[in-house]
Amino acid sequence: MPTEQAQVAQLVDRLGADRHEIVAGMVQMVLGQISDLDHDAATRSLLEASIAENVVAALNFLKQDFDADLLEAPSSALAYARVLAQRDVPQSALIRAYRIGHAQVLDHALGYLDEVPSEHRASLVVTMVRRSAQYIDQICEQVGRTYERERERWVASQGGVRQHWVNELLGAGAVDRAAAEQALRYPLDAVHVACKLWPVGRMSSFDLVTAVEDVRAHAGTVLRARATLVVPTDEHEARLWLALPASGGVRPEDLVPPQGTLLHAAIGRPGADLAGFRASARQAARVKEILATRLGSAQNKDAQARRPRWVHYVEVAPVALMAKDLGAVRDFVAVTLGELAQSGTRGDTLRETLRTFLTQHRSHAAAAQTMNLHRNSIQYRVRQATALLPDGARSLDDDFNVRVALLAAHWFGDAVLT
Repeated sequence: MPTEQAQVAQLVDRLGADRHEIVAGMVQMVLGQISDLDHDAATRSLLEASIAENVVAALNFLKQDFDADLLEAPSSALAYARVLAQRDVPQSALIRAYRIGHAQVLDHALGYLDEVPSEHRASLVVTMVRRSAQYIDQICEQVGRTYERERERWVASQGGVRQHWVNELLGAGAVDRAAAEQALRYPLDAVHVACKLWPVGRMSSFDLVTAVEDVRAHAGTVLRARATLVVPTDEHEARLWLALPASGGVRPEDLVPPQGTLLHAAIGRPGADLAGFRASARQAARVKEILATRLGSAQNKDAQARRPRWVHYVEVAPVALMAKDLGAVRDFVAVTLGELAQSGTRGDTLRETLRTFLTQHRSHAAAAQTMNLHRNSIQYRVRQATALLPDGARSLDDDFNVRVALLAAHWFGDAVLT
């Protein structure tokens, strides 16, 4: 007859076989129930890594039956706690995520009890609940200490003070504008342009600060800004606001990467007063979400993911609202473009040619000039691309859906292609 620990080990093996499904369910439930944790793609990726490593560590603890005092929180869990502290996310949200994860693992475990002899089920449940609670308590204590230390360090820094006031301004509640302006040394009664900046590749915190300062100086000169505000989001990202001159006469779309920069930039539309400060920041965040998806799908392609990309909200506005539901976008692209939605170099070329052709009001000559190609090449590619559409040339009789689908494919890349 197997010992109780052997029965626990068998149950853990069953859970381990389903760990990918368990992790995916946890991520979905945590993001659905705790809005404070639903940030950009990079932070969601950290959350997923933390959950995945915690599940593996917890299953190992249950199976090996060693002393709980020997437990050490996974490195990704500690890194995630530090990021949340830097982003002013309440610690209670982090601890609640662990409680949700604990319940999910127990739910899965209880689903296998039918395979355990009835006389052993009660003791097995007691052991699983006790041991899993020990894991959660020990890990929550460690990530809680990590969060508190990082929060104290972050708030004590100049960046932490600015982050605090910016979070107040971006929140929905009332805010002391005069105190915020004094603390930030930035006017709120202006027309604002917000940017999100993050490195192309690995970059130390010191180099990031230097690179962001170079961009701030460059952007301030190009837009003749009356004031600028740089606020680090965390150690790998920063926000930049520029207060445009009262006289106007500047074009935010003229803001392009300075020579030698190693930062990506997502740039919102200009907006006036506190409402514009907030709206431009939201738009920049949407642009970053789209650009991060595009760059992520290009990792195994050419060097496009390794060169700075500066994208303005106006370039992606029609697809900005789609970023939260890539599954729906993928279905829309597949139905609208048909065989033209196939990934690969040939598909990329034909889609980009058709998109440029339609953007240029169906002018072969204008498309040829834009793409630096011969007019005959444009005509040939357009015929090929059109033939791949579900209804051929008839699909372009009312080309709105096709243009939107092509724009989505352009920005989201392989994430929405078949």
